[in-house]
Amino acid sequence: MSKYIRTLTVFYDTVISDREIPLFRGTVLNSLGDKANVLYHNHTGEETFRYSYPLIQYKRLNGKAAIVCIEEGIELVGQLLLELPVSILIGTREEQCHIEKIISKEVPVSMQNECVSYRLRRWLPLNSKNYALFQDTESLVERIPILERVLIGNILSFLKGVDIHLEKQLELHITNITNQRPATYKKVKLMAFDIDFKINLSLPQYIGIGKNASVGYGILTNIF
Repeated sequence: MSKYIRTLTVFYDTVISDREIPLFRGTVLNSLGDKANVLYHNHTGEETFRYSYPLIQYKRLNGKAAIVCIEEGIELVGQLLLELPVSILIGTREEQCHIEKIISKEVPVSMQNECVSYRLRRWLPLNSKNYALFQDTESLVERIPILERVLIGNILSFLKGVDIHLEKQLELHITNITNQRPATYKKVKLMAFDIDFKINLSLPQYIGIGKNASVGYGILTNIF
């Protein structure tokens, strides 16, 4: 199994915090207005959603605003470059927004004979059901398998979203939990994790994994 996935990352010079990523997304959507394709916001109506994996993702990379486009999302980037103004609002703060660089890649997603190491930042693995299970499990040795099962599910959701079907079973091991902290999104209290893990699969840099991947949670990077 091997398929090449196209990604395009637009890096801006606008310094933002993690909590300001949804505000940056809101500025982009306001700039595009009614011309915004559904992939920019994943809403198919006022109260209905596109539940597939998000192909346009808003992030904070190297302390600055960035947008990662995947597969069909890349075809819409021209609209973004034309419509987003130089002067933008992050909440009530006015900022200059210039493109620093654009990186386009075509990356193979394929099973590997040996595991590849990755880092996942601001990952949100716990819904109400598995949060209760996680809290009831006191031993770290017992908690790790819970997180590993969730992470495998999150990665399978990404693969389904880009039309990749595995022929072999994933082998995944969380090797380190470097940080865990409370996180709030849309007034819902969650727990965010920074982890290192190994998996027998090659994955693209900067894609989002897991819950709220479109707004800067679950950012994946390679550990070289």
